[in-house]
Amino acid sequence: MTSAQDQEATDDFESAGVPDSFGRLWTPYRMAYIKGGQDQVKGEDDCPFCAAPGRTDEEGLIVYRGEHAYALLNLFPYNPGHLLVCPYRHVADYTDLTPEETVEIAQITQKAMTVIRSVSHPHGFNLGMNQGASGGAGIAAHLHQHVVPRWNGDANFFPIIAKTKAIPATLGEVRQQIAEAWD
Repeated sequence: MTSAQDQEATDDFESAGVPDSFGRLWTPYRMAYIKGGQDQVKGEDDCPFCAAPGRTDEEGLIVYRGEHAYALLNLFPYNPGHLLVCPYRHVADYTDLTPEETVEIAQITQKAMTVIRSVSHPHGFNLGMNQGASGGAGIAAHLHQHVVPRWNGDANFFPIIAKTKAIPATLGEVRQQIAEAWD
C-alpha cells in the first residue's frame, strides 16, 4: 500500500491512538491491507494457496504435504514459524470442508504445533481462521488456518510506530528447519 492508500483507510479522529478502558491498540494500517488484499484473488487461477502446491516445497514455502491439506509458511509472518494449514481444494468457508479435509487440517495443525515446539520452543500459540473479508481474512477466497508461535515479550512497539516487524530468521531458514523436523 502507498501512503495515500493508507490515508484513505484511516480517519482524522485525533484521539484514535489513545488507550481507552478496553486497552485497544489502534492499527489503521491493517485495514489498508485488508481492503487492498481482498481484490487480489478472484478465483483459483490467481489464488496463492492454489498455486503453492504446484511449486517446489522451497518455492512454495511448503513444510508438509498431506492427502487433503498442506502446511506452508506465511509469506508475511507475525512471528518466525507462522504457518498456514490449507486444503488443496479452493473453498472459502469452514462449513464447505469435507469430513476428511476437516480431520486432516486438525491433524496437521496439531503436528505443526509439536514440530514448532521442538524447533523453536515457543511459550504459546495463536490458532485461528478468519472467515470472510469482514472477519479479517487477508485472502478470504481460500480457507486457511493460522498457527502462530508466541513468546513472552514477542510484541513490541515496532509494528505500531514504525510499521516494522522484526523477524530474526529468513523464510528459507525457518522453512528448512520446520520441514526437516516434520519427519
